[in-house]
Amino acid sequence: MYGNGDYGCGKNSTMPVCSKTAGNTAQGLCDMAGNVWQWVQDKYQDSYKGAPVDGSAFDVAGADRVVRGGTFDDDVASLLRADYRGSIFPGYRGGGIGFRLVRSSR
Repeated sequence: MYGNGDYGCGKNSTMPVCSKTAGNTAQGLCDMAGNVWQWVQDKYQDSYKGAPVDGSAFDVAGADRVVRGGTFDDDVASLLRADYRGSIFPGYRGGGIGFRLVRSSR
């Protein structure tokens, strides 16, 4: 995602949705790494100790929120990984962070 002197495969921006089909999963997921970090509802903690086991948000003390996934907006390989989990202050704004819309199967 970082090359040619620019981020985002030389575009300095996100890629069109599902344009990198080689990375799509059998379940139909795409863009799991390298587009934007996704905000999630959980408040950041150093560990999962005490986290809900039912999938609900980890809503505990603290201000920072969890971001997940990978972002085009960095040249550090570990920040491009789909399993990345970090924390950012809720007021942060930047081109490498956004939302992932999902469709519930319920």
